[in-house]
Amino acid sequence: MDHILALVLALLPLSLCVALPGALDAMDVEKMKSKVTWKALGLVARIDKHFPDRGLRFDTDKVEGSTSVVASLESYNNLISDRFGGVSQIKTEISSLAGYLNHWREGNCQEQQPKVWPRRNIFNHTVSLEALMRVREFLKLLVENQDLLEKC
Repeated sequence: MDHILALVLALLPLSLCVALPGALDAMDVEKMKSKVTWKALGLVARIDKHFPDRGLRFDTDKVEGSTSVVASLESYNNLISDRFGGVSQIKTEISSLAGYLNHWREGNCQEQQPKVWPRRNIFNHTVSLEALMRVREFLKLLVENQDLLEKC
């Protein structure tokens, strides 16, 4: 009997090293939120550098969960013309953020793919500039409401 107790006590530290599934998920969520915040703030800074904030405020989509964030980012990115000067890196970073969140969402959500707005071809520069201003506001809202990313 004493040798069983000694064996259990010897193996106890090993059992404490195994990660609990719930704790791992919480760490993954915090890691995701941190990375999204870092990428979103970097994008806001890049947009501000190329297109300074003039105090205008644009209506933007609501942050309702990771699916809505992916849909909004992809839609804004589609509205920004590739021919609009200085936006290629911004478009790449928006795509990267949307891709990261979509990958995370696919592993953690049961919902269907987000819908993307159709691209408009008329008034490319006007639409692109407004989309950039809206995505800036949306990213600021995303940073403020990052807890909603846990929702699908």
